[in-house]
Amino acid sequence: MTRTSRFVGVAALGLALGGCVSQEKYNALKLDRDGLAEQLGRSQTEASSARAEAESYKNQLQSLAGSGNNMSGLVTNLQQQNANLQAQLDALNSKYAEAMNRVGTGPALPAQLNNALTDFANQNSDLVDFDSARGIVKFKSDVTFATGSSEVTQKAKDVIQRFSQILNSDAAARYDLMVAGHTDNTRVANPATIQAGHKDNWYLSAHRAISVNNVLMSHSVNPQRLAVVGYADQRPIASNGSESGKAQNRRVEVLILPTQARSNLAASPTKSSNKPQRSADAPMNPALNK
Repeated sequence: MTRTSRFVGVAALGLALGGCVSQEKYNALKLDRDGLAEQLGRSQTEASSARAEAESYKNQLQSLAGSGNNMSGLVTNLQQQNANLQAQLDALNSKYAEAMNRVGTGPALPAQLNNALTDFANQNSDLVDFDSARGIVKFKSDVTFATGSSEVTQKAKDVIQRFSQILNSDAAARYDLMVAGHTDNTRVANPATIQAGHKDNWYLSAHRAISVNNVLMSHSVNPQRLAVVGYADQRPIASNGSESGKAQNRRVEVLILPTQARSNLAASPTKSSNKPQRSADAPMNPALNK
């Protein structure tokens, strides 16, 4: 082999070795690039997720801010409703107190109406009393309802129907009416009474007043003439120290108010869609088993 040949062979070997080293570097660089590309992809995915999460939090905060505004409005509305209800209650209490204090030298109502109510009470004395000095018809609860119940008995419904005819007569049709429920001071304890929704004497007195009101409306007494209130045991007319006194305190009153209803009220028949509250039958002793 000549010197030239040896030189070419050595050069070729060098090029071959040089080519192998460059490929290894290329492969290493490619691996690094692929790794960086993968990291970039992960970073982009994480950034996208973070943006979505941030947007979600932003929407939640906006929703909460809106809810806060709505809640503030709701609270304001409820406060206004409460103030309106309190004003209505104050007006009812004032009318009730006025009727209770209305005792003059004669009947509180015109003679024709007073005579009709007096005859009505005399014909149904087992269930009804009439206070002509105040213009108040009192339904005795022990006859009007079963013990611990607000459902009007059939006998009482028949009597209230005849009472409605008087209220719808020309002599009475323009008078305002207030239906007021009352109890004695015996605490409501019967589970059946409580389960029926009469949790205490306030509930029981109100529910009984509502039931009498509903029967009146079912017999065409205009609801615009009517107001309903429950006084529990807070307005006794006799001592609760005796059974006879408690029996007098258990009552539903219909006050025929001295102020007349607005002249634009229609006296046309009005049907009520409300139904009286129902209660399970309770034991017979009202003093012990409310």
